[in-house]
Amino acid sequence: MVDALLTIGEFSKMTYLSVKALRHYHDVGLLEPVDIDTATGYRRYSTAQVSTAQAIRRFRELDMPLEHVRAVLDAPDVTSRNEAILTHLRHMQQQLERTQTTVASLQTLLEDVQRTSTVTRRSIGPMSTLAITGTVGFDETGDWCGAAFDELHGELASEGLAPVGPDGALYYSDFFELGLGKVIAFVPVAGVPTPTGRVERLDLPAADVAVLVHEGAFADLDRTYGALGTHVALQRIGLDGPIREHYIVADADVDPADHRTEVCWPITVQH
Repeated sequence: MVDALLTIGEFSKMTYLSVKALRHYHDVGLLEPVDIDTATGYRRYSTAQVSTAQAIRRFRELDMPLEHVRAVLDAPDVTSRNEAILTHLRHMQQQLERTQTTVASLQTLLEDVQRTSTVTRRSIGPMSTLAITGTVGFDETGDWCGAAFDELHGELASEGLAPVGPDGALYYSDFFELGLGKVIAFVPVAGVPTPTGRVERLDLPAADVAVLVHEGAFADLDRTYGALGTHVALQRIGLDGPIREHYIVADADVDPADHRTEVCWPITVQH
């Protein structure tokens, strides 16, 4: 089949890409015309480029970043190309799930669902744990903690030990104030394990805390923090120190609506 040259206007009609978009794709080296008139600067495209341009339009409709589009177009074979496309589709699916979770959380917030839990006070004794410490950002907390707890439980299993309490984590002030900060994931243990790698033995000191149980998905955890923090502030009992979470029910195979998380806010106790 013989290719024909097309003006940018003709090419735009065939591909449903605006002239502005075509010029931009040329400027960034994504879709270059086959010929440019040195005197006028007019761009000429080939009919052989129509299918490529149409593919680019569809990728962009899927919000695929230009660098990902380039990776697809430059793929050395069909398998590599398809994997690049599937990677983006998986990313879109994750975005959709996050959007659905946020929408559900916002609906709950607007409905102002009343909590059945009440704030209690507790003295937590010293605790021997296996722990992993990291500098973690807000958006990566779930993945980081999931990987940390898998590693901690794997370490326990390798030594034939079992946890003696629920998984937990400590969140330090910089985590909240900067959106990136110190987090310690821990598992309470008895005995004397000999950890390896980034797993360490960590003895947590005793602490007095105000406790509120969060019932439901982690997406709404901020509401529990708000209610608990308000209680602590009104009572003027707040104390500097990390906030502790205990994951009473957090299994991946359990409906998120049935998850239970204890949020423990450090307080001072007047004797």
